[in-house]
Parts: sequence; structure tokens; C-alpha cells
Amino acid sequence: MENFVVSALKYRPQTFDTVVGQSPITTTLKNAIRNNQLAHAFLFCGPRGVGKTTCARILAKTINCENRTEEGEACNQCASCQSFNHGQSFNIHELDAASNNSVEDIRTLTEQVRFAPQAGKYKVYIIDEVHMLSASAFNAFLKTLEEPPSYAVFILATTEKHKILPTILSRCQIFDFRRITIQDTVDHLQEICDKEAIKADPDALHLIAQKTEGCMRDSLSTLDKIISFTNGDLTYKNTLEHLNILDYDFYFRALDALERQDAGAGLLLFDEILHKGFEGDDFLDGLAGFIRDLLVAQDPQVVHLLEVPDNMKPRYEKAAKGCDAAFLVSALSLLNEAGIQYKTARNKRLVVEMCLIRLSYLQQAVQLIADERTGAVSKKKLTDPLTKPQPLRPPLPRATLRIEEEVPVKAKPEITESLASAVSASGERLAPTPLTPQVATAATPGSSVPSKETARPARSSGKTDIFQTSGKLDLGNIRQKLEVREHAEAAQASEEVPPFSIQTVDTLWKAHIEALKAASQLQIATHLEMAVLSAGGPLEVVITCRSPLHKTFVDDEKLLFAEKLKEHFHNPAIQVLVQVDESLQKRDRGPKVLTQRQQLEEMLKQYPLIQELKQNLKLDLG
Repeated sequence: MENFVVSALKYRPQTFDTVVGQSPITTTLKNAIRNNQLAHAFLFCGPRGVGKTTCARILAKTINCENRTEEGEACNQCASCQSFNHGQSFNIHELDAASNNSVEDIRTLTEQVRFAPQAGKYKVYIIDEVHMLSASAFNAFLKTLEEPPSYAVFILATTEKHKILPTILSRCQIFDFRRITIQDTVDHLQEICDKEAIKADPDALHLIAQKTEGCMRDSLSTLDKIISFTNGDLTYKNTLEHLNILDYDFYFRALDALERQDAGAGLLLFDEILHKGFEGDDFLDGLAGFIRDLLVAQDPQVVHLLEVPDNMKPRYEKAAKGCDAAFLVSALSLLNEAGIQYKTARNKRLVVEMCLIRLSYLQQAVQLIADERTGAVSKKKLTDPLTKPQPLRPPLPRATLRIEEEVPVKAKPEITESLASAVSASGERLAPTPLTPQVATAATPGSSVPSKETARPARSSGKTDIFQTSGKLDLGNIRQKLEVREHAEAAQASEEVPPFSIQTVDTLWKAHIEALKAASQLQIATHLEMAVLSAGGPLEVVITCRSPLHKTFVDDEKLLFAEKLKEHFHNPAIQVLVQVDESLQKRDRGPKVLTQRQQLEEMLKQYPLIQELKQNLKLDLG
């Protein structure tokens, strides 16, 4: 039986052209070799599994090749290349700094550097995981790294560049390896499947690339596992089952439930996910990534950042068109907050369920409105998400009057000379005739239609009593009723709507605190008592807290208190803001603690007789 070789070793790149996803680095190295501009020290840094050690070996093999190609690649035919392929080259030395990180190991390496190569042009030293070297080992390596022999080349590889001493970094030519993109990973896996005659679904390979997050070594290892699991037939379904990943359909179903504001459907979906063996944080992370993809799909400028299979992109774009950007951004914020709370919560399921409930009613809580004049966008809290702004009342017909009610006349107003002359000239009076509640827009047959001179519209309050003119107007009677009605409305408004003042706000604040104490919420009441109220503007109340922790307790009660103020003053424009002023905390720390000498000095200031006694007795405070 033939020995099995894992794909990570079997398909390890042997030339620069076969390295996946690192074309800027491989092109630079090939040009340096072709132009004889090779540095004496290199530092390859980047995430794991992206080709750092592989590129170091290819570089070591290529610079010792006897018949390099015009592109700067090794020929794989000469004696040097063959000895390297079989692991028998004496010109290439690899050191694992994770297990050989002492000063003695570095001294042994520097001793070997003194000897020139027996065959070939360069002696190459590859030090992997170089950040694991101790500080003493780095210092012992400095001199050799700065002034090596002409035949020595050092290649350092690490995943944590920030742990390397700056003196080492300044002596090396640094190459930063990047993560391999999902598409490059999928293409490479498809190429391997074609060579191995394995039937693989492109969506399944895309799942593998997403799961491994740009690490080619992990992608190849995962591919080997799934091939063994599926017996060489990779489908989207069995790959999804093996990798323990939630399907896209779950997230689309969750989005549908959120758009319908169906919290029950969202909770049932989460229960189904839990029964499949997934954890709550997996669902939160997956849903956050899904919402992010929808947000990306809405903008044509960044749609290329959407890393999903090609056959899924139309579905994402269609779903993104039906979502509001404000809803998606707010949903991401809620999911991020739930993810943080999930790690420390005791009842983890409750955290996820509360997040789903808040997401379900998010569209009712936030609505974007644009100012027609400035184009600015702001958030507005709504109690009814389906309520639309009411249109302005159309102007009343010129031939009708709207008067609130028959108000008893208390004092007959004075009639001016011009008004008396107009009434005496007409010789007729106005008789009030009640109509139906509907506004009469045209005169009925047989009724007299007043002219512009005889029927003029008075100011209307929009109420239900209507008088139709017949003949000429009795202007005195109309004016009397209008003035009486205006006085009554002003008195009623002054009685029902109290003036906004910070003293009234403070009284309501203390009443709110007493209500919390009566409800046994003593901790919250104590924090509210420590806050300071002030007026920030004509309709603005500022609550000043002593610390950010103090502010968290006040924030929980801010909205409830704001609603009470709006209801009391009958003004929805009142705002309540919360701010932090740590100087309040320093101000309330109490009297300063004095030493004994300071206490004696204070006594001498307050009591002059003691000062006189001290001088007479020649006492020293000590």
C-alpha cells in the first residue's frame, strides 16, 4: 500500500510561480536574483500558513541553482536542485528558534558561518519563529547579522514581528506576507481536486476557504479531512455538516423574521439552531457577518468586498435592496453589544433571545427622517411606526365661518364708529344657522351666496360649529364672539400647560426618586440623588454625573424621566441629556486630613492667645 502524503506537503510550492497569493513578494525576490541585488538578511513576517517558510526554501534553492531560468526560477535539474529536493543539501541550514533559542545555539550557528560552502555559491541559514529567541541570543546574533561573510544569507521567519528587537529589524530586508484571499484559496483547492480526480462543489470549497481565514495550510488539511469524510465527493451539504457551520438559509430566515417584526419566529429559529448543536455566540457572530455583507451589498463602491459564492451574490443584493441602511447599522451595534455580554452572562440563551427581540422591534424604535431644507439626517423616536405625518388642513371656504361654541357673553365689547356706521348702513343683521359638521364648499340651490363685501372669513380655530352667512353680516356680534372665545382659549391654555422651569423639573425629579424608593429600587434612587440637574437650553435638561459608572445608572432612567417631563409640560420637544463631570466627585470627598503640625497651625490662627502663650514660653511646634 502506498504511503499517504498530506496535501500540504504533496503540493507544497517548489518555484516562485507556484506560490499562491504572494505575487508582490515573489516578483521582488525573482528580480533581485536576476539583477544580482540579493540582500544578506531577509525577514519574512505574516500570519501562519501563508508561505513564509516555503518562500525561504525556494529562495535558498534558487540562489544556489547552477542553471537558473531567465525569469529567475530554479531549474530543478542540476545537482544543487536535486540535492535540495531530496533534503541532502549542505548549503542550507534550518533552525527552529522555538526549541533552539538560547545563546549557545546562536553561538554554534555563528561558528558554522565562518566556513565557506564546499559546493554552490551561498550558505543559507533559515531561522523559523525567530521571535522566540531570548534577548541574549538576539544580542549574540547582532554582529554576525550586520557583517556576515559574502557567501552567507540569513532568512528569518516570524508571525510576530513586534517581538523582534529594532536592532535586528534595521539589519534585515523586511517582507510582509498577507493573508491569502478566499478566491485564491478556492482556485488552488479546485486545482488540487482536478489533479486528484475529486468531485468538489465550488460552494463547498468556498466554505473551506472562509473557515480557514486565509491560511492555505489549514485549507489543505481541512480538504483532506472532508475528502475522507465524504469518500471523495464534496458537496455543500456534507461540507457544511463536517465544518459545523450554519447555512445561509438560517440567516435569510432570521432577516425575514426581523423585517416582519415577528419576534416569535426569531425565537423559534434560534431554538432550532440550538437543537442542531450550535452555540449562541456562533449564531451572533454569523448573523453579524451576514448583516455586514448586506450592508456591503448596498454600496456599489464596496460590493467587491462581499466574500460569498458567486451564485449567492444576486440573493444578497436582492435582500440588501429591501433593507434600510439605518436598520442594518443599528442591528450591527446591537449584535456587537450582545456578543460582549454573552461572554460574561450566566444565562447565555437569554442574552441572544433579548437581542433577537430588540432586533425585531428595531424598525419601530428608529426611523430616519431627512430635513428638506438642509438634507441632514437625524433619528426620531416613534411610538407608532405606521403613523405618517398628517398633512396640513386645507384652507376653509371663503363663504363659511368656523366658531368653536356658543360662548356666553360676559361683557359687550365697545363698537367703534367705523363698525357702527357699517352696521347702520346695511340695515340687516346676521342670523346664525347651524349646518352639518361637513364643510360646505358650495351653496345649495335656493340659498343666497354672500359676496366678498358682505361675507369675510374670520379667524378659525378648526372646531366644529359652522355659521353660514345669509344676507349681510352683523360684524359686532361676530367680533364679540371671537374676542370672548380667544380670551377663553388663552385662559384654558394658561391653566393646562404649566411654564417650563428648572424648579418644576427638580420637583419632578425628586418625585421620581421617591417613587423608586417606594418600589424598593434603592440603589438606582441613590445614584439619582447624587446627580445634579441644570438647564442646558430653553427646553433642555442636563443631568451631570460624577463618573462613567454613575452615568450608566442614570442612563437607564433618562428615557422614562424625559417622557414624564413631556407629559407634564405638554411639549414633546423637551430633551434630557446626561454628561459626566468628574470634578463633582473630587469636590465631595470631604474635608482634607491634616497632620498634627497643620492642626496646631490652624489652632494658632483661630486662637491668638495660644499664639501669645507660645511666644512667651518660647515653645517650638517640632
